[in-house]
Order: sequence, then structure tokens, then C-alpha cells
Amino acid sequence: MDIHEYQAKELFARSGIPILKGEVARSADEAEAIARRVGGPVVVKAQVHTGGRGKAGGVKYSKTPSEARENAEKILGMRIKDHVVQVVLVVEAADIAAEAYVGITHDRAARKAVVMVSSEGGIDIEEVAATNPDAILKEAIEPALGLTAGQARRLGFHLYGHDPMLAKTAAALLSKLADTFFENDCTLAEINPLIVTEGGELIALDAKISIDDNGLVRHKEIEQLRDLAAEDAADTKARDAGLAFHKLEGEVGCVVNGAGLAMSTLDAIEHFGGKAANFLDIGGSSNPEKVLTAMEIILRDPNVRVILFNIFGGITRCDDVARGLVQVFKSTEIGVPVVIRLTGTNEEEAREILGEVDVVTEPTMDGVIQRAIELGRG
Repeated sequence: MDIHEYQAKELFARSGIPILKGEVARSADEAEAIARRVGGPVVVKAQVHTGGRGKAGGVKYSKTPSEARENAEKILGMRIKDHVVQVVLVVEAADIAAEAYVGITHDRAARKAVVMVSSEGGIDIEEVAATNPDAILKEAIEPALGLTAGQARRLGFHLYGHDPMLAKTAAALLSKLADTFFENDCTLAEINPLIVTEGGELIALDAKISIDDNGLVRHKEIEQLRDLAAEDAADTKARDAGLAFHKLEGEVGCVVNGAGLAMSTLDAIEHFGGKAANFLDIGGSSNPEKVLTAMEIILRDPNVRVILFNIFGGITRCDDVARGLVQVFKSTEIGVPVVIRLTGTNEEEAREILGEVDVVTEPTMDGVIQRAIELGRG
């Protein structure tokens, strides 16, 4: 789950990470009033779950409250990478002497969290890694130890070795960032840029946090931060239905039971020259309503040219999947071919049920995938 910058900064502040004074506005009038309370120049920043706000015109410096109002009017309602701006953060402007990047995420290969720091802040860390990898220092965090004092000092001195006091302050800030990361079950906690002001203060000028959905059961207060209006409607619908869904960029819509089989199906689609439009796992449930919801989600995607069902029935009963599919055909205009492989529990009953609708059946996984790709191209 992604949260907005202003929400991430609230979590930072709880851990003692310095942030600038600011408030959230949902109208131009509110933005002007906040700017008056803050005093001095402010920056009006679009709050959306995507990057590239500055390039899109979603971050504007404002010398006066009336200028903050004008800029808020321009930003509110703006569309940035298919995200409509409904909220802006009005925050005091800072005099910047230097910028750095600091972030913590998971290194799946190492099976550990990793801290990354770079003296080149304000740009994507991926770009720094591609153009100047030596500028990045990484420290893997042992789960049982957390970020150690020695690691924090090494990272701090990598950024500010020319100023021992500043390096020490950065080490303390990194420890607080690690606390934020682990205490809130984050998958990402990032400050970009971390600035040094003209007065020598370290401040988190921007903030980005992503939370592991599986950890939300321990953080009800964080779950309340979810902005449904900012999420893709398909993601929301899938989560509410208990479906594991992730949109991809291909043309083959997939409905599969079990994460392992779903991943294998995506690999096989790629192997045979196709592109999957989504990962969608209906799980082990035998509820026909899940099939109906899965189809509704997939049919929202205009890129889908064929729908592939690959069901290996164990706990999931093939006849229940077939009943769900029949419900879809009776209630919805499909508009694209549907290809299905059903094998396992009650597969014979499932084939009889599917006789009522216009679907293509294949007995093998390779066969159903190749047929789906063929029909999608046709």
C-alpha cells in the first residue's frame, strides 16, 4: 500500500526525522490560508501516488499566500500519469545547500532489507545506479540486529565525510529511518532529497513510503491512510473480493488458481511469444462469485484480447469455476475469446456445465496457452 507524501512525513516525524512545517489543502482557499499560517514563501505540491510531479507542473514555489492560491488552483484537478490531483501539500520553502538520497527497501536476492545512500539526491536512484554507481553505498541489514551504529556511521560519512558533525547527524537520522521502516512493515522508506539547509540542518524535503499489505493487520491506524480515490479501481475491487491481482502490459487476460501456477502461467505465456495482461489468482476458494469478479476486473482492461483460464482443481472445484463462468456469460457481454483448461476436482462436471457457453477448452497447460495466444492475435 502506497501512502501520500504528507502521510509519510507524519510517520517520519513520529520517529524524530526533521520535516518542514506544512498542511494539506483540498481547495485553493485552504491553500492560501495555510500559506498565511506557515508564513514566508511556500511550495505547493501535488499529492499523487506516482513520480514525475515536478516535471508535470505539480510542484510550484509560491512567494505569497495569493500566489499559493493561484498555484493550488492550477494543480488541483491536474492529471499526472493518469492520477488526478485531489490534495496538495502546502509546505514552507527551504534554502537548500546540498541534496542527498537515502532509502531502505528489500533486497530479495539477499533476503534482507538494504539501506542505500547517495550524495546525488533529487533524481531517481535508478538513474544514479545506471550513470554513477560508485555514488551509491549500500548496507544490508541483518534481521536480528537491525541497522547497527557502525553501519549508520559508514553511511553518514559516505554522504558527509567532509563534515564529521553532519555525518554524525545523518547516522542518527538513518537509524530513525530504519526504525520507521521496520516498525511499520514497510517495503520502501525513502527520502529524496534529504537536504542540508544553508543553516546546516538536515531535513527530509520529500518522503515516500510503501507498506506491505500483509502487515496491515498489525497497523490498523496505517490502513486508515489508504486513499481509495487514488487507487486503481481494479486493485480496489480485487482486494475487496480477496483476489490477488496485479495489472501488466500484455493482451492475454489470466485467471488462475494458486500463486505458483499463476507465475508458471505467466512464464509460459512469455515462452510461447505472448504477453500477459495481468496476474490474477482466485485462490483456493470454490466460490463462483470470485470468477465473476475476476472477469469483471479483467474486462476493464481495453488491452485484453483474449481471456485464459488455467485451473488445477484441488481445493478449488472445477465445477464451481465453470458455474461462475456461465454466470459471466449470462450477465455480461464478453467481447473477446475465452480459452480454458480445467483439470482436477470435478472436471467432468465442469466440462458439462461449460457446454452451455461459447468457450474453447484445451486439456493441457501448453495447449491452452498456445491457443490463447493464437486467438488473441487473430
